[in-house]
Amino acid sequence: MAKTVADVLELGKGVKMVDLRFVDLLGTWQHFTVPVIRLDASLFEDGIGFDGSSIRAFKEIHESDMLLIPDATTAFIDPIFEVPTLTVMCDIYDPITRQPYTRDARYVARKAEAYLKQTGIAEISYWGPEAEFFIFNSARYGSNTNSAFYYIDSQEGWWNSGNEGSLGGTIPAKRGYFPVPPMDSLQDVRSKIVLALQGIGIEMEVHHHEVATAGQTEIGMRFDTLVAMADNVMKFKYIAKNVARQNGLTATFMPKPIFGDNGSGMHVHQSLWKGNANIFYSEAGYGQLSDTAKYYIGGLLKHAPALLAIVAPTTNSYRRLVPGYEAPVNLAYSQRNRSAICRIPVYSKSPKAKRIEFRAPDPACNPYLCFAALLMAGLDGVQNQIDPGEPMDKDLYGLPPEEAAKIKQVPGSLDKVLEALEADHEFLLKGDVFTTELLEAYLAYKREYEVDPVRMRPHPHEYTLYYDI
Repeated sequence: MAKTVADVLELGKGVKMVDLRFVDLLGTWQHFTVPVIRLDASLFEDGIGFDGSSIRAFKEIHESDMLLIPDATTAFIDPIFEVPTLTVMCDIYDPITRQPYTRDARYVARKAEAYLKQTGIAEISYWGPEAEFFIFNSARYGSNTNSAFYYIDSQEGWWNSGNEGSLGGTIPAKRGYFPVPPMDSLQDVRSKIVLALQGIGIEMEVHHHEVATAGQTEIGMRFDTLVAMADNVMKFKYIAKNVARQNGLTATFMPKPIFGDNGSGMHVHQSLWKGNANIFYSEAGYGQLSDTAKYYIGGLLKHAPALLAIVAPTTNSYRRLVPGYEAPVNLAYSQRNRSAICRIPVYSKSPKAKRIEFRAPDPACNPYLCFAALLMAGLDGVQNQIDPGEPMDKDLYGLPPEEAAKIKQVPGSLDKVLEALEADHEFLLKGDVFTTELLEAYLAYKREYEVDPVRMRPHPHEYTLYYDI
């Protein structure tokens, strides 16, 4: 991995092209490519221009000129391209003021890290997301005026067990956790993804088949600091999709692509540190949590409805966030308990391992905005000593109705969490980490291009329910 401009220039001696990447407001990587002859020290000072009006939720056409400035610390030799290519992630600037662009999600994440230090609560935060995803054999879909459909398939899918020529070994719903091959048909593909990620400098920890049928997958990265981890999530999704494609498969980070089985989450582990001390740890506390950690949880629980607009940001996210599919819909915290939205892992008694796992996010989110928003909510909890209440050490899915009614649940749709964000966002504005302008643009885009188009279209299943009434 490069650390300095000089390192990047040295790496560039072995390539033909330089790929410049940046993230849009919704969390999708964008790129364009220049010949390596354009790679010199001035590129990291002067930057290179692009048309911001062609990027969703960025600029209007009359103010379209924008600037990318590469970050030398992010450079890596891209393992996907046939032509030797150096990929560098970039920050976005206004070419006139030379100020960072407020809708650059990477800038938001950098401001969140700076704000943490300003509070004096901690010096650094560590993040460990678990981005689940599906690897299918095929995916077809379409949505038109007179038709709408999707059709995904996987050799592991239980629906293929009765097909002529089937060799068996399909995975029943919710039975995909840890079977060996041939039921787990994706061992080598996952290993190839891990090796490609290690090859670009990301430290990997584990890979395995996840709970759902049809190729649900989890590949674990080692934790890192906030911006670095968000960078790694972008690289992770890029490598996973392209290695799958190279093997004749297709990967999706859509939260709920299959009816009747578990969806894909991105449980986010987080901790705060001062020097070499994990300030979330206390030997005498519940689950070995400090008061700081409990107040942090209080902030997450208080702001959870608003947070979901950023961390579970699609209409499809709320097909996943329903009871009964290991989905974290209950606004409670507990050690070991995967039915609570906030879980305290207890695998290790080491102070260094103590962390909070927030289970609501999914991998469709923009990781820079996700981690920044979670940090801001947690810090608000610490600053205001928000009491999270008593832990719930029981299966929250199996509670009697009278007990279940006492536990608040997350809102059930994207439009509801957007309303919650509109009503509750002051905690995000502290330290100018998020801006009102960014949030307004985000809300407007989500409502116009996601909520309304889904709300206004007939659902295919409505034909099954209503065509003959």
